[in-house]
Amino acid sequence: MQPRGQNSLREKVVFSRQYPVILGDTVGVTSTYQRLHAHDALEINMIKSGTGYYIINGERYDFREGDILLINSNDLHCAYETGNLIMQVITFDAAWFMGMVRCDPDVLAPFKDMGLHFSNLLDRENGQIGALRALLLQIQEEHETESRSYTSVVYALLLQFFVYVNRYFRMDSLQPGKSTVTTTQLEKIWQVTRIMEEQPAYPWTLEELAALVYLSPSRFSDIFRRTAGMSPLLYLIQLRLENAYTLLQTTDRKILDIAMECGFRTLSNFNRLFKRHIGTEPRNVRTQKTLLDSKIVSVFERLGGVPETE
Repeated sequence: MQPRGQNSLREKVVFSRQYPVILGDTVGVTSTYQRLHAHDALEINMIKSGTGYYIINGERYDFREGDILLINSNDLHCAYETGNLIMQVITFDAAWFMGMVRCDPDVLAPFKDMGLHFSNLLDRENGQIGALRALLLQIQEEHETESRSYTSVVYALLLQFFVYVNRYFRMDSLQPGKSTVTTTQLEKIWQVTRIMEEQPAYPWTLEELAALVYLSPSRFSDIFRRTAGMSPLLYLIQLRLENAYTLLQTTDRKILDIAMECGFRTLSNFNRLFKRHIGTEPRNVRTQKTLLDSKIVSVFERLGGVPETE
């Protein structure tokens, strides 16, 4: 499925050939989701709790508990949490459904016609949204329990999900947002973010970043902010902090050495920015443990699922 343009920089997702589905909960928003990225797979997100927002192809979509979002292949996107976010993420290979497409050409229409007849954020006021939530929870239950022939059940439930979206959430026409970013502009911003990610410690200036894609600093900054939800230099700071966080967790190196390697000029500046953006001091990272826990049981009834009885 292609979005509103062709993007040659998309990431390839590697799936199992027998069962091309990756499914799990994300607690909060990981650094991977905060980075601008696009991939050749299709994705379904359901918000189990909390709030946040996606920026997809330059459009902002605020989400809350119970919302469902569709991410098309090549959609340039990033996500941010605003409070207590738990999100179910289903990533799958569209090729798994090619045989069904020959029988029903519209089965993947919610992705194929994204931006034309479907929005990335499904209408939360639609009366069928509860049925979609229940299907997604059933898919996760089958995926996690791995009962006999669970792959076939997941396949069938995903097909039913596509049919319901196509049948009940299709719009005659979808008006583009006022802040639409063109495909060419999206390509340019992604090119710059890739260079920033490869060289985060380099002392980039706004002028140097803009020059990479032949834009004026002010024009570049405006497009970047609409695409990524923040300024180019703040995005760079977050990349550096992410690298520093990883080094703090995985090495015994001195904090000063890590700060210098990640592009911070002084230890005091590093400590200040780290605490502001990460929420704790760098020295605390090595003593804190992150606990990740699937929340499917606790949210099952709240989001419309019908748990099995013993």
